[in-house]
Amino acid sequence: FQYNPYGSQWENMTWGHSTSTDLVHWKFQGAPIQPDAIGTIFSGSAVVDKNNTAGLGKGAVVALYTSAGENQTQSMAYSTDNGKTFTKYEGNPIITSNVPDFRDPHMFWNEDIKKWNMIMAVGQHMEIYSSDNLKDWKYESSFGEKYGNHGGVWECPDLMKMKVRGTDKEKWMLICNINPGGPSGGSATQYFVGDFDGHKFTCESKPEVTKWMDYGKDHYATVTFDNAPEGRRVAIAWMSNWQYANQVPTQQYRSGNSIPRDLGLFEYKGETYCSVVPSPEMTAARSKKAGKKLTESCEMVVNLKGNATITLSNDKGEKVVMNYDAKAETFSMDRTKSGKVDFSKDFAAVTKAPTYGNISQLRIFIDKSSIEALDADGKMSMTNLVFPCKPYNKVTVKGKGKYQVYDIK
Repeated sequence: FQYNPYGSQWENMTWGHSTSTDLVHWKFQGAPIQPDAIGTIFSGSAVVDKNNTAGLGKGAVVALYTSAGENQTQSMAYSTDNGKTFTKYEGNPIITSNVPDFRDPHMFWNEDIKKWNMIMAVGQHMEIYSSDNLKDWKYESSFGEKYGNHGGVWECPDLMKMKVRGTDKEKWMLICNINPGGPSGGSATQYFVGDFDGHKFTCESKPEVTKWMDYGKDHYATVTFDNAPEGRRVAIAWMSNWQYANQVPTQQYRSGNSIPRDLGLFEYKGETYCSVVPSPEMTAARSKKAGKKLTESCEMVVNLKGNATITLSNDKGEKVVMNYDAKAETFSMDRTKSGKVDFSKDFAAVTKAPTYGNISQLRIFIDKSSIEALDADGKMSMTNLVFPCKPYNKVTVKGKGKYQVYDIK
């Protein structure tokens, strides 16, 4: 992950490294890829080269990252000790361009064509490449012109094949993080669904259709794990927004990652959408018994039978109000009175999402400075930061809803 070892604002970009056995508890392992003469270290990806296609050793972990110097170029580093330490490839940089925004390579093995594919963000479109050896990359095609939202620069792409729920269909989804241009302003994650033949991505929706993975203000730079067990597609986002990421009222901390989420696809009224559910590891992290009191970090499960208003508050009058409108098929979250909001004119906001049908259960993850609300069925996701002066300790549910709270350890 991108990391500044010397401060809590964006600078000195380096790759930090953390490991986990459960996607919930992470252990920091140091900074294995440091800036060099070519540039600082922006985003990228890593793969396990189990067939030694790069000739760096069977099972070598091969990383591709953006070197940000005078130009943005793509460089390689590899590890032969399971990712603990990395050696930079002597032939760096391996891909160059004269385009100013040329970054965030995400590579994966494509079994359909028996080659590596890579997708990269270039200005306001994506470029797709192929390779036999992870070193020599062939440009295949571009995607994005006139498709989706172009309110800002396109970043952190991802491309994956997934099953469509309840059918025997498989489709490809292209993730495109964008800043600005999000549904509530600033940073956000959009996506496109279609077909990919190893060379070209074809979107099945009309160019003017924009689909958002999350309708909160604080869901950005979303990336996924390739080749996860059981064919799962696990995503983690950075919970912030470049409208105010440098101004949030925190010290030595600039927003955490979202909870891990399992992605899928579902159909609704002729369109295919991305489903987002909390990863099963979040259920495993719950306390054995459920209660009614909020704790410092917890999951609130709300069973709904129609319209409901859920309010989290404290005795200082700070509150977050969530509203589900079953008839309109919308869910909203109001953080205008959530606590500290005056550090940015863009922070106090009401975010609103379509629910693509009914919600029967909401899963709301509450931490010291974040609220992540997801439909248990995966049809809606909303991620927002909050900065209450004291933790929220009171819950009120108006309408047809019952709730319980699990502590998360």
